[in-house]
Amino acid sequence: MIKLDGEIESPTLPCAGLMRRMAALLYDSFLVFAIWMLIGYLIQLFPGVENAQIINGQLVTNLYVDYLLFSLMFFSAAAFYCWFWLKSGQTLGMLAWRLRLKSESDDYLTLRQVFVRWLMAWPSFLLFGVGYFWHFFNKNGDTLHDLISGTKVVLIPKSERPF
Repeated sequence: MIKLDGEIESPTLPCAGLMRRMAALLYDSFLVFAIWMLIGYLIQLFPGVENAQIINGQLVTNLYVDYLLFSLMFFSAAAFYCWFWLKSGQTLGMLAWRLRLKSESDDYLTLRQVFVRWLMAWPSFLLFGVGYFWHFFNKNGDTLHDLISGTKVVLIPKSERPF
């Protein structure tokens, strides 16, 4: 839309529904799990599987390898989401479901915003989805991690095709 003074105004996009968000999250989880499987495979190449032992029916692994694996999984998931959100505002799952992450102020997303959003989305999901169900109680349809990070997820029109 064009305003009277010639300035281009972007139309306000509707807030994304919870089911679309969950579907995009499911798509992205397949990608993140594949990355984690690759990391786990590569980690096993270096110390080798002979460091793992079964003692009294329990699998006992090297504690340092466990911490390294957890750290790599944590940072790879953060890098996946933050990189996609900073680059285009969309992960691959969000692209498939026509969702885009935007700043509340319609400015560019910052690294702080996307990292805080990613970090707060975990407890939002793991605490029985309380942060996601906040969507139903918020007048704008934002989730709890949207509010904390100053972002919003919008539904983009079908006419705005990425390719």
